[in-house]
Amino acid sequence: MTPLPARLLHARGKTTAAQHVAARHLDHTFEKLLASSLPLIAAEDALRASPDPLALPDLARRLPLRLHRRGPLHFLRLYPRVFDLRPPLPLSLSLTPPAASLLAVASSPDAAARTLHRLLAMCPSRSVPLRAVFRVWRELALPDDFEDSVVARHPQLFHLAPNPAEPTAHLLHLVADPSNFSPAVDNSRPEKYAFRLQFPPGFRLTKEYRKKINDFQLLPYAGPYEATDHKAVSKRVSKMARRKMEKRAVGIAHEFLSLTVEKMVEVEKFSQFRKCFGIDVNVRDVFLDHPGIFYLSAKGKRHTVFLQEAYDRGKLAEPNDVSEARRKLVELMQLRRRGLGNANSNANMTSSANAEGNFHDDLQELEV
Repeated sequence: MTPLPARLLHARGKTTAAQHVAARHLDHTFEKLLASSLPLIAAEDALRASPDPLALPDLARRLPLRLHRRGPLHFLRLYPRVFDLRPPLPLSLSLTPPAASLLAVASSPDAAARTLHRLLAMCPSRSVPLRAVFRVWRELALPDDFEDSVVARHPQLFHLAPNPAEPTAHLLHLVADPSNFSPAVDNSRPEKYAFRLQFPPGFRLTKEYRKKINDFQLLPYAGPYEATDHKAVSKRVSKMARRKMEKRAVGIAHEFLSLTVEKMVEVEKFSQFRKCFGIDVNVRDVFLDHPGIFYLSAKGKRHTVFLQEAYDRGKLAEPNDVSEARRKLVELMQLRRRGLGNANSNANMTSSANAEGNFHDDLQELEV
C-alpha cells in the first residue's frame, strides 16, 4: 500500500482506517522488539487456555497458524529450551524447568490488588466484566489464581456478582470508595504540558502540527480517576467537546498502559474496556493521532500500542521482576536449537533430561 502524504495523516475525514494505519511513522526499534516477543506472547496465551496437563493437540489448536505453518510440532521443536517433548508416541509435552520458573513470575497478591483497584477506579460504574480482566491477565501480570488469591482475599475491595446483561458471566465490582489516586502522568509531565512527548526518530513536526499539539496539551480535561457523569453522547457534539473527550481518552489510555508491566497492550484487548471507561471516541484513532505519546505497531497482524515515554532505545526505562523474567524467556527462545544438535534426531529428543543443566547455564549467562 502506498504511504499517504504527511498532510493527510491527521485528516481523518479523508482517509480510511487501513490507510491511516499504513501511513503511520514507523519506529523500527519497537517493531523489532515486538517481532522478538510475538512467539512468547502466542505461547503464553495458548498455555493459559490449554488444560492441565499440557496436551500437544490442545496447544497446537490455540497457536496462531502463522507461527506453525509447517506444523505445531515443528514450532515446538524450534524452542527446546522452552518446550520439552518426550517419546514414546503420543509425545508428552511439558515446559522445561527454566521456562516454567520464568513463566511463573507474577505480581504479588498485594500488588495485583492495587492494580485492580486502580483499574476499577477509572470506571464510572466501578465495575468491569471479569472476562475482560482475564484477557489482560498477561499484561497486568496477575497470578494464575487471582480470583482466589486477590479478589477473594480482599473482600473489603472487590466483589464478584452476576452480570445482568450476560447470565453466564460475572462483573468485578469495586466495594471500597475509590482512593485519591494520582495518575502516573503526574510523575513525568512537563511544567507546561499535560503529557510528556517522545516522538519516533525521524518524525517531522510541521508548524501546523506543532500548534495543534500545543492547543491539545493546554486543553483542560477530566483525569482518569476523576468522577464523571457518563452519558450516551450523540453524534452531534461541538468540536471543543470532542477534543475534551479525546484528551480524556488519552489520559485513560496512558494510565492503563502505566498499569501494565511491559507498558504495552493489544488494541483489541484495551477496546474491551472502552464502555467501562466511558470512552466515546475510536481508541485506535487516539493512538494514531498522538504519536508523541503512543506508538502503534501492526506487527504480526495485530495492533499493539506502546507507551513511548516508558521506553529508552527499545528497553523499559524502569524494568520490574516480571518484565525481566519475560526478557530472559525471549532470549532463551531466540537461542532456538543453538548448540543442541538436529531437531529430528531421536537421540536428541531423549537427551532433554541431560540438557536441563545446560538450560540453567544459559539462564546464568543471561543474568550476567
